[in-house]
Amino acid sequence: MAMQTVHSDGRVELTDSEALRGSPYANAELAPTRLPQRTWTTYNYAALWMGMAHNIPSYLLASGLVALGMNWLQAFLTITLGNLIVLVPLLLNSHAGTKYGIPFPVFARAFYGVRGANFPALLRAFIACGWFGIQTWIGGQAIYVIVGELFGKGWTDASAIGGHPWTMWLSFGFFWVLQMVLIFRGIEGLRRFENWAAPLVTIAFVALMVAILVKAGGFGPILSQPSKLGWDADFWKIFAPSLMGMIAFWATLSLNMPDFTRFGKGQRAQVWGQIIGLPTTMSFIALVSIITTSGTVVLYGSAIWDPVELTRRFQNPVIVTIGLIMAILATMSCNVAANVVSPSYDFANALPRWLNFRTAGLLTGVVGIVIQPWRLISDPSIYIFVWLSFYGGLLASVAGVLIAGYWVIDRTNLQLAELYKPGGRYWYSGGWNWRGVVATLFGSLLAVGGAYSNPGAGPFPQNGLIPFLKPLYDYSWAVGLVAGFVAYYALTLASPTRHSTATHAAPTY
Repeated sequence: MAMQTVHSDGRVELTDSEALRGSPYANAELAPTRLPQRTWTTYNYAALWMGMAHNIPSYLLASGLVALGMNWLQAFLTITLGNLIVLVPLLLNSHAGTKYGIPFPVFARAFYGVRGANFPALLRAFIACGWFGIQTWIGGQAIYVIVGELFGKGWTDASAIGGHPWTMWLSFGFFWVLQMVLIFRGIEGLRRFENWAAPLVTIAFVALMVAILVKAGGFGPILSQPSKLGWDADFWKIFAPSLMGMIAFWATLSLNMPDFTRFGKGQRAQVWGQIIGLPTTMSFIALVSIITTSGTVVLYGSAIWDPVELTRRFQNPVIVTIGLIMAILATMSCNVAANVVSPSYDFANALPRWLNFRTAGLLTGVVGIVIQPWRLISDPSIYIFVWLSFYGGLLASVAGVLIAGYWVIDRTNLQLAELYKPGGRYWYSGGWNWRGVVATLFGSLLAVGGAYSNPGAGPFPQNGLIPFLKPLYDYSWAVGLVAGFVAYYALTLASPTRHSTATHAAPTY
């Protein structure tokens, strides 16, 4: 009897919904989504990206480039190019989620093994925890400022603990709890929240830009600001690592987008929703951020790259409060979708008998605090060149393995039930496919082995961790993607698995 049914639109589901009963590698969240539950439309995906892209860390990408010396055109081109590039692996990996209804860690089992998939999944999960912590700290800052507007210096000048007022820590904790409540509502609650929150966030950022434009006297003074870098060697030295950082910003989602596309009504819905949602909204928020930050140079003599800090400069408490409430919505909208959904699935994949979506989400929140996000967001150089560039290289090597395995070797043909079966097609050796692990380690070594920091601007040595690999670090994401792809393909050809010689018929859509 056939274990899976292929429908006319190319989507696949298990023929017998009870086929996974008793599997130690399955639970309700990890099992393939049934067709009646695959309801997300083009608008749902576009709104999801609006909610994820229109947030303060996205704003900080562009404002950080201005703070590093780029003018408005240089920063805009860097971010737009980065998002067009990352859209390619993102759509390639999204395909499996829609076709088979499976989340990222289950998809990874096809190329890392049923157990080995925990390696890329947990790597992705801990990076998401770091992002969750960063976003939660930013949301806590917004709450801290709002309450300070209402209660004055007794709140903002409270005694310090660990370098920050205790009221800031309280605000951080309150915002953390608020997000946990949203997570406990489940994935459908998240979808409904994204649908109405995304437009409000857009309005808030535009309002901030308009306010700065009015104070600065229009576009003229802003767009005439010269680049501190010019267009010669100084710019190109900053451009390459900055571009890798812009790509790396969504390198996380380029892996785990199946967590969302598994609910899609079809490939067309998710592809068009993401094409409409990601490049357009990221370019828009970049332009808003660039104009606003360039305006702060005109008004205040230096680039204020943090929108929370900028909002505090306004004198009207009503404007400050409304602006920061929008910032809180923006942060929640992005944080829960981009940084809690994925690790919830990833942690549940590691311990399917013990963790479900909600309890794994709680674990994500705890790890996000332990990572100490206030340190990661303290400086634009650390934010872009250390945090983004380093993890971007690591995750790119995983993306290379997935693309090589799914599109080139298996030609998009997977066996659903086998993804959950001990001793089955994707069990490899003891549940691990050493080819995927070695390819990922090799790609990561080339991508980030030469990680370096300028003096006083990061934790790495000036000459690089491995000096002869230092030149590759400026291109960390591209190096990781290509090296992971080539290594996995070469290892599979050199040492074929039992199913790697499967039919190479044209991929099905």
